[in-house]
Amino acid sequence: MKTKKWLAMCFLPSLVLMAGCGKKEAEETPAPSPAAAPTVASTPIDPATAASISGTVKFDGPVPKAAKIDMSQDPNCAGSNTAENVVVSDGKVANVFVYVKDGLGNRTFDVPKDPATLTQVGCRYKPHVLGVMAGQTIKIVNGDPTTHNIHPTPKDNREWNESQAPQAAPLEKVFAREELSLPVKCNQHPWMRMFVNVVKNPFYAVSGPDGKFAIAGLPPGDYTIAFVQEKLGEQDQKITLAAKDSKTVDVTFKAQP
Repeated sequence: MKTKKWLAMCFLPSLVLMAGCGKKEAEETPAPSPAAAPTVASTPIDPATAASISGTVKFDGPVPKAAKIDMSQDPNCAGSNTAENVVVSDGKVANVFVYVKDGLGNRTFDVPKDPATLTQVGCRYKPHVLGVMAGQTIKIVNGDPTTHNIHPTPKDNREWNESQAPQAAPLEKVFAREELSLPVKCNQHPWMRMFVNVVKNPFYAVSGPDGKFAIAGLPPGDYTIAFVQEKLGEQDQKITLAAKDSKTVDVTFKAQP
């Protein structure tokens, strides 16, 4: 009986010690690192066969009257101004985002290293419509003698809201996912509003005051070209490009009832 008791007393501490060592070893064993995501190389395009498109965005019908903006709440702003919802001059539409919506297949493209710049000047966003690739840096500059509050309200990207004092260092932001007509506002100045268009390819443009746009460097193929305007909606056009092709693609937005 004494022998059994003695064996039990000797054996139990050994079990405790073994269990303790096992637990410590489990705690100290690092978890395996997740496998790194494979790097996807961009798809090269032969410059000898690259094609291009250009055209004009036109307007048909009575031009909507631009709303007046009262900036008097902030003496550092420029006073009365007009909204940029639909900007038409001589029948041509500015600020229309034009991009290759379909036809590139599974091609991938490098994200530009140079940032796109968004400036706040005269208590307005410049440009009113901006195009970037997903993952590209946007440098936001305050060129006004007043504080602004930059507040994007996306559907598919992360929302953020930051103030920027006069002469402050530029903010650098990135939108990771594709999203069209992503609105950006200023909480300090409610009339300040612009749109960022985030796409997966570098083939995009914004129509100028004369309604003109141009997109170069496209490989030959069949494409859908989309024209996006914040109030007038979207229009799509099909086009086939041969090697070294240069085609004109015009589109006309009609006045809304």
